[in-house]
Amino acid sequence: MPNILLINPNTTASITALVLRRARAEAAPGTRLRAVSGRFGARYVASRTAYAIAGHAAVDALARDRGRRDAVVLACFGDPGLAALKELAEVPVVGMAEAAVLEAARSRGRFSIVTGGERWKPMLEEFVAAMGLAKRLASVRTVAPSGADIARDPEGSLALLARTCRACAARDGAARVILGGAGLAGLAARLADRVEVPLIDGLAAAIARAEALVGRGHVPPGPPPVESVGLAPRLARRLAFAKVT
Repeated sequence: MPNILLINPNTTASITALVLRRARAEAAPGTRLRAVSGRFGARYVASRTAYAIAGHAAVDALARDRGRRDAVVLACFGDPGLAALKELAEVPVVGMAEAAVLEAARSRGRFSIVTGGERWKPMLEEFVAAMGLAKRLASVRTVAPSGADIARDPEGSLALLARTCRACAARDGAARVILGGAGLAGLAARLADRVEVPLIDGLAAAIARAEALVGRGHVPPGPPPVESVGLAPRLARRLAFAKVT
């Protein structure tokens, strides 16, 4: 039975609880899930500055975790700190955005991303381009509420999200639409009958990919030993290659 650690580098405990609840609904029978929040940083990542801090919070959370883990899911769409986590974790690491984009790209046609927070548009366009899939991206559409706002009032957000997803299909030519954001976890299923193209839930995609990767594949070696200043002790020891226990 795989043990999967979910790292939410946001500092809002209710979002972490939402992610864990939805992940349990998506996981295969027998998969064990735990979730941790960022120790510092933004309540919800919605800017480049918050994104940069969240990357640090994600690796800090990994270093502080003492539980057994066979895989790690970075439960923050846009995947802040993903490459660093893959370097440090010694088990497979999957990001929500990475998994959702890979799932979308497996089918023919272009895909769109819908998320909360206007500043995410260029950030996600850059993310998809970095994966080499810019030509497959039909659009990134953002809605005015942040993902945290949507998580607080999902019922009040469904109509807006449905309209935006339909616009991705009708106006942008998307063959499928990714619903991105920890705060939007679980909403794809609730919107499926309101949108004419398939919807992809970022968290569901990440859980499925993490389960598939457990015990398989090459895990990159960690970084070379380096001294550091001012970091949390466990993270500093990890960077110095001391065993984290």
